[in-house]
Amino acid sequence: MATILFLHGWHSVPGGVKPTYLKTHGHTVVNPALDDDDFDLAVATAQAAFDQHQPQLVVGSSRGGAVAMNMNTGHARLVLLCPSWKKRGTATTVKAGTVILHSRGDDIVPFENSEELVRNSKLPQAALIEVGADHRLADEESLSVLLWVCKMQLSADSESWFGDDSLLADQRDGLPSSDESTMIDGSYICDACGEEIVIPLDLAEGGVQTYVEDCPVCCRANTIHVEVDIDGRPTIRAIPEQDYE
Repeated sequence: MATILFLHGWHSVPGGVKPTYLKTHGHTVVNPALDDDDFDLAVATAQAAFDQHQPQLVVGSSRGGAVAMNMNTGHARLVLLCPSWKKRGTATTVKAGTVILHSRGDDIVPFENSEELVRNSKLPQAALIEVGADHRLADEESLSVLLWVCKMQLSADSESWFGDDSLLADQRDGLPSSDESTMIDGSYICDACGEEIVIPLDLAEGGVQTYVEDCPVCCRANTIHVEVDIDGRPTIRAIPEQDYE
């Protein structure tokens, strides 16, 4: 796994869905708080974090994408999510090897802006990946694609994995299914029979979940409360759905 510098968007905060998702899947994620009002200060904060941690990959979301474009990222690879480069900073191109994720349903940063950025930067068309339904790119499919793109960017053949416009479809055939990429295991103790029950947890359902399921050993119903912390560690409590006498 790798160290990733994640640059959040305007009025977003560290520890959001996307950096937490990357951390949950084994990456070390550096996620500094960027000033919302002073763009130059945001760039300076991001640059200081980059210089200190030397990440292999920089992921910039919305305004964070513009921040990434206006800093020195050395040999690190770039992944930009709906970058708002036309509104902030002076950079109008990105370096070779950059990948952009954007939704045509984005009503904050037009999809056409990323198409223009690809043309300006002379990137292959496959460097722009259309995904998601809105600006946030926090849905299950978008998170899965983000994880996959980060993996490809960090791979040994990252220089050429999207260099041919016809290659993207072939590469995306290897994209993990949403179930595979968002599932982790957890366990709880059934209050009725005392058995430890291992259950699958779907991170795409959020960091706080509550639902009812029957114990597979004694068949009694438990209300399951799940909380997933910023490091992707689940805490699970099981409470009897009703009292048995």
